[in-house]
Amino acid sequence: MARVRVRQHVNPLSRKYRQPLILPEWDTVYSHLDRPLHLDIGCGRGKFLLKMAPLYPEINFLGIEIREPLVIEANEQRDNLQLSNLHFLFCNINLYIDSILESFPPQVLDCVTIQFPDPWFKRSHQKRRVVQPGLVNAIATYLVRDGSVFLQSDIKEVAEEMADNFLANTCFQKQHSETWLKENTFPIPTEREIATLNKNQPVYRVSLQLTAVS
Repeated sequence: MARVRVRQHVNPLSRKYRQPLILPEWDTVYSHLDRPLHLDIGCGRGKFLLKMAPLYPEINFLGIEIREPLVIEANEQRDNLQLSNLHFLFCNINLYIDSILESFPPQVLDCVTIQFPDPWFKRSHQKRRVVQPGLVNAIATYLVRDGSVFLQSDIKEVAEEMADNFLANTCFQKQHSETWLKENTFPIPTEREIATLNKNQPVYRVSLQLTAVS
């Protein structure tokens, strides 16, 4: 399959990415809809989930990506691998996270990962960053008690802001005493993580747990 070329950054606030969301019938997507759900926000080409899903067949995985060609490509690869516990969805997560999560059975969201999101360095563009208070509140509402959130970035400022936004919600606590986790908590690194470590550059990681019900 030819690798799809798409823009690296797209503006989530533009009208193009505010179109209505059409959700699939989840029981036709997943073979066992009541299994724990791992939500990966900003999944890119989906390589992380395409490797995680075969390792953990007892977990359902859902990747969210705002660049539709990448979603189409990832679902084609999912079909080629015949994975019945994985799906990729094209949408603007900050607009539709409640609609997505309320469409699943209650108490299935077990883990959320947000890895190397677009940094949007300019101050005027920072409202385009994916981790906003509304997103955090929605995750706190639907995540199971003791469910986990894993964040990582190669940009310290972005990692700090993501962590601060989650910790501003008193339902979340860090799962480690050190400022940054030294190791990834998952056995599969993302493409960006591999590239960053290969350049001997740091990765800033935080693992959080939902300790109170929203």
